[in-house]
Amino acid sequence: MATIGFIGGTGPEGLGLAMRLAMAGERVLIGSRRIERAEDAAQTVSDAVSEAGGTPDAGGGVNRDVVEQSDVVIIVVPFDGHEATLNDLRDSIGNKLVIDAAVPLTMENRVPGISDVEQGSATEQAQALLPDARVVGAFHNLSARKLQKLSDPMEGDVLITADDDDAKQEVIDLVGKMPDLRPIDAGPLSMSKFVEDLTALIIGMNMRYKTQAAVRMVGIDD
Repeated sequence: MATIGFIGGTGPEGLGLAMRLAMAGERVLIGSRRIERAEDAAQTVSDAVSEAGGTPDAGGGVNRDVVEQSDVVIIVVPFDGHEATLNDLRDSIGNKLVIDAAVPLTMENRVPGISDVEQGSATEQAQALLPDARVVGAFHNLSARKLQKLSDPMEGDVLITADDDDAKQEVIDLVGKMPDLRPIDAGPLSMSKFVEDLTALIIGMNMRYKTQAAVRMVGIDD
């Protein structure tokens, strides 16, 4: 069992992922700049997992402490704080496995879009800012609302990008522990932009059809 730390875990996506991974038997730590928010979020995760019949192992702390205690770090901060957060945590992260789930999402006149990122994508920016870390892109296209409904099965594929094959396999194995989600090797980090772009498309479709759509790649054997 790995210890998985969430940076930005007090937000809806982080909470949902923490709940699902805690249900899968992983130890999860929620990080925040304020320890009170982190501890409240960890209690929210524990309560949800217990109510769903699981045995939660969840804690909270300030970001740096959470990173230092974790085997895997998942980045789910809003993109406007992405660069500053990673710069601040670079030394603590070191060569750890980092899963970046940030998306440079914009919203103008209720139309979702993706802002330009110098490195190409949020995930590639993470690798540039964390040169010693093993950065993997994943979890960009999942509905936070559905993640938090533990009584409902998740549906869809998790598109995973990385330049480090061993790190990618670790994330594939981690996703495989989450029922009803299928890990898909989406290629190197250079493919991350296209995965992140899909998030804006999906959000727009969800707004239009009033649903919570997911990505499903057909023609790929399980």
